[in-house]
Amino acid sequence: MKEPAAGGGLEAIAAAAPRPKGRGLPPVHLWNPAHCGTIDILIKSNGVWIHEGTPIGRPALVRLFSTVLLRDPDGFHLVTPIEKLRIEVEDAPFTAIAVEAASNGPAGGVLLFTTNVGDEVEAGPENAIRVETDPATGEPRPYLHVRRGLEALIARPVFYELVEMAVERPTDEGPALCVSSHGVWFSLGLAEGRAG
Repeated sequence: MKEPAAGGGLEAIAAAAPRPKGRGLPPVHLWNPAHCGTIDILIKSNGVWIHEGTPIGRPALVRLFSTVLLRDPDGFHLVTPIEKLRIEVEDAPFTAIAVEAASNGPAGGVLLFTTNVGDEVEAGPENAIRVETDPATGEPRPYLHVRRGLEALIARPVFYELVEMAVERPTDEGPALCVSSHGVWFSLGLAEGRAG
């Protein structure tokens, strides 16, 4: 991959990216700049951001870049009002590193996740939990929708917490371990594999 011809790089992207107020996010879905090329950024499956082979060591910079990340049919891009640069993502761009179960009054419980870049996401109708099976290992690969087609891989310890919270419910495939958030039930997998 090559840097954009204009000599962009990390500092140029950081300078062009609007700083959201508070914890808000910039409206990247409304921006439509011309595609400017690629930048040598890789988000590893463990959530580490790599630039030119070296981890980006500034958490504030990673957080800023995460707010201007966009996924479209062409892949993942960092987008500012003036440029759009393709990056590589091994799996999901974010990692869910913590979960908290909270009561939400008559609507029931809420599962609040925190990602490695500081996003707080409540699972529910807009932000589903889904579990795939890794074809190589047979292990579950759980994901949480974060925003606009961007997902977080749920870290293994967090997934174990979800399994501990789960209740058994009938599904078309058989009894499954399920968790609920904002009134929506999410299957974590068939109940037969539960340790106990």
